Amino acid sequence: MTDSAPRHEERPTWPAVWKGWRRRCPSCGNGPLLRGYLTVREACPVCREELHHHRADDGPAYLTILIVGHLMAPLLLMVFTAFRPEPLILFTIFAVGCISLSLYLLPRLKGVIVALQWSRYMHGFSRAA
Repeated sequence: MTDSAPRHEERPTWPAVWKGWRRRCPSCGNGPLLRGYLTVREACPVCREELHHHRADDGPAYLTILIVGHLMAPLLLMVFTAFRPEPLILFTIFAVGCISLSLYLLPRLKGVIVALQWSRYMHGFSRAA
C-alpha cells in the first residue's frame, strides 16, 4: 500500500509557538510576524516564508477573553471580599487591568495561532504548494 500524500519535513511545534508568542516569524524567528498591531505580513522579510495562509480569525480574541476572564474574575472577588474598596476605585483598577492585559495578550496570541498553523501545515502552509 503506497502513501500518496506528500511528505513534509518535521516542524517542531513548541519552538514555533514560542517564536509566535514573541511575534516573530515561526520559520526563522528573526523577521517580524505582524505589520502593525494585528495585521499578519504577507511574507517574512528575512526568510521569505509566506505567512498569508493563516486563518487566525476570532481565535486570538476568544483566547484573550478566556484568559483575562479567568485571571481577573477571581482576583476581583478576592480584592472585593478582602478590602471592600469603593466601587469606583474597584471599577477603575480592574477596567485598566483588563484593558491592559487584553492589549498585551491579543497580538501575542495571534502570533501563537499563526505559528501553530504553520508548524502543523494547516491552511496552505506547505512546501509543496
